[in-house]
Amino acid sequence: MDLAGKKIVLGLTGGIACYKAAELTRALIKAGASVQVVMTDAATHFITPVTMQALSGQTVYTDQWDPRVANNMAHIDLTRGADAIVIAPCSADFIAKLAQGRCDDLLSTLCVARPMQVPLLVAPAMNVEMWQNPATQRNVQQIAADGITIMGPGVGEQACGETGLGRMLEPAQLLELICAAFQAKSLAGKKVLITAGPTFEAIDPVRGITNLSSGKMGYAIARAAYAAGAQVTLVSGPTALVAPYGVQRIDVTTARQMHDSVLAQVGGQEVFIAVAAVADWHVSNAAEQKIKKDGASGLPTLQFAPNPDILAAVAALPDRPYCVGFAAESEQLLQHAEAKRVKKNIPLLVGNIGHETFGKDDNELVLFDAQGHTHLARADKNSLAQQLIAAIAARL
Repeated sequence: MDLAGKKIVLGLTGGIACYKAAELTRALIKAGASVQVVMTDAATHFITPVTMQALSGQTVYTDQWDPRVANNMAHIDLTRGADAIVIAPCSADFIAKLAQGRCDDLLSTLCVARPMQVPLLVAPAMNVEMWQNPATQRNVQQIAADGITIMGPGVGEQACGETGLGRMLEPAQLLELICAAFQAKSLAGKKVLITAGPTFEAIDPVRGITNLSSGKMGYAIARAAYAAGAQVTLVSGPTALVAPYGVQRIDVTTARQMHDSVLAQVGGQEVFIAVAAVADWHVSNAAEQKIKKDGASGLPTLQFAPNPDILAAVAALPDRPYCVGFAAESEQLLQHAEAKRVKKNIPLLVGNIGHETFGKDDNELVLFDAQGHTHLARADKNSLAQQLIAAIAARL
């Protein structure tokens, strides 16, 4: 996540989710942003300004008439030069204020007084019944129509003991959405289908054959595509990763399951990006029970059968989407990757050296198309994913 040089005004309103704002502040700063915290009086009942000052490294403002502001215009001074205003948590009361344009405290006043080019993002946090109340829903629709970005809410257990919609998103999810707010919507309205991670081919109920793919590159591409405005479906092999916020994830295990899932989802998709490291073969004589190491039957003999070629199957469809393949090679990347692109008859293929990227947070890529190849220098996978999505959008 990269927010280098961004100035974020972080507003806190009254709610127990204020404790998450502390972690969000740290995450924003770690991503390179500076954070100016503004709190309502209600927020100070849940977390102290001293805590938020210690985490942000900046003076926290709570009062429109703060004597430290010489011109008594904190509502003006705090938003000039800001790149975004984020309200997290955002209470039902504060959503009502935004919907009505009320200015009865510092935070609501600076939101109304902000330059209109400064995006305003809110993370609702309230009881499920409060969220579902018709008045709240009317107010949410109004602020959305006014151009305010609504992040969430999530579903889950709430401090009141009830469960349902209204829970504030987690700081990591909010960070993704804040970063996305600064991304060009180059895939707005597009449907994108992505595969990621390894596949696992069983030998018996407890053993199998897989590879070293972590899924990090595919998940980063899914995150970047969603940030670019796409509707993203991610078909994932077994990984320990959490799906990016807003992305529909479908879990599979084997290459054949991934093949069936992709073909079931591909209708209506405009882009297909085959990032997954799919096994070329499966064990055709997999045992139904665990193979015992008792020496009586000697070493097991494995027989292999080919797995379906997912990318080739999609590329052969009469109404195929724009197809992007991945090639993880161990040598002669330029020759092997271009040969694979031509063989599979796809417009774009992304090549890398597999053993240099599997499981790592960075990578370097080479893009192959009919005009030749373009090198993307080594960088973190999120940055490379953004570059790749921009390259795909340009080709579309």
